[in-house]
Amino acid sequence: MNKKWIGLIAFVAVVAAVFLFQNRQNSSSSPELEVLSEADSIAEAISDDVFLYGINVTGLNIVEGTVNKNQTLATILSPFHVPYQIIDAIAKKSKEVFDVRGIATNKKFTVLTSGDSVPARFFIYEPNPAEYVVFDLEGLEIYKEEKPAEYRTREAGGIIETSLYVDMVKQGIGPDLIDLFADLYGWSVDFQRLQKGDKFKVQFEEKLIDGEVVGITDIKLAYFEHMGQPYHAIPFEQNGEMNFFDQNGESLKKAFLRDPLKYTRISSRYNLRRFHPVQKRYKAHLGTDYAAPTGTDIRSVGDGTVIEARYTSANGNYVKIKHNGTYTTQYLHMSKIGKGIKSGTRVRQGQVIGYVGSTGLATGPHLCFRFWKNGKQEDWLKEKIPPSEPILPQNRMAFESKKSEALKLLAAIEVLGEATELIAKKQESLSPSSGE
Repeated sequence: MNKKWIGLIAFVAVVAAVFLFQNRQNSSSSPELEVLSEADSIAEAISDDVFLYGINVTGLNIVEGTVNKNQTLATILSPFHVPYQIIDAIAKKSKEVFDVRGIATNKKFTVLTSGDSVPARFFIYEPNPAEYVVFDLEGLEIYKEEKPAEYRTREAGGIIETSLYVDMVKQGIGPDLIDLFADLYGWSVDFQRLQKGDKFKVQFEEKLIDGEVVGITDIKLAYFEHMGQPYHAIPFEQNGEMNFFDQNGESLKKAFLRDPLKYTRISSRYNLRRFHPVQKRYKAHLGTDYAAPTGTDIRSVGDGTVIEARYTSANGNYVKIKHNGTYTTQYLHMSKIGKGIKSGTRVRQGQVIGYVGSTGLATGPHLCFRFWKNGKQEDWLKEKIPPSEPILPQNRMAFESKKSEALKLLAAIEVLGEATELIAKKQESLSPSSGE
């Protein structure tokens, strides 16, 4: 009897040894796997938890969906057995982080549950591709997090055939970069009067979430050629601040943004004798009109203090800003004035102060922008705003080195359509003239 048990144990030991040897051989044949002891394998299996949105979802049911029209937090969570008292408490508490009244149609959400008949434990809502809001339904906690992001440098170059916007969009460039580019060159190039054949080159950094581009972080380098005149934008740090300079070391930054709206269309210019579309008579138009959809952000062109923010029958909702002892600006016909914008408020360059509308004497949504210099209204588009400090003499050598590097990078950026243009010009030069 003992011999049988000894024989059986020996047989099992041999089989186990062979099995272990084969497993180790298979593991070692894969370059991506590390050979582990049995104890390590067990420990790894125990700790192999699954995380989603930073939450350990091991053993939980994951339900994903998108918000339907007119759905609320209550209608989303009720099917998951969440009591109304919990929904009401979490909704009230969430206002400090994310107001649940902002839950919008077609946005993604995820519900984590322990089972079909018990209340859900977590609700996660994604207000945009880069962020998510976690509602802990058990602990009644709410917090917002950013998704892991990656960044990549991209380059683009092209020839203007229609407009800056149209020709950049053709290359897959979105409005964010077009706005940055227009602001960068706003005081150097009049983008309302581009010429066919003007060229652009730009190197920029994209932010990606889950492999999809969600925004532009900044422009790293740029070039624009208008009517044969080159305009470089070379980044250089001076006095602890990074700014862009042209090839001569002059700063592209000015005290004011070129436009109070992001890249848009000028519908009417400063004119001392313009036929008023509402009053039906000729009168001076002492502003610059920018056509844009209702609700478009209106930006303060510079730092300053709000001296008026109110409504009148002619101007509609408007804001007036004193920038210094020389310059004052005014923004008319707003659909509404920005939150917190009132007389005495300090504003910074680029800050949203209101939204495009058609209040007051206006035939359609637009911004009428007015500009005063030393108490007199002037033509904003003809004003020469002094630039920021140029490259200092002590920084000239370092700037020249940076410029040399930048020019090489710009030269390497291909201009879409340039090869076709060169071939067309060459064929034109080789073709016989009409007189032969």
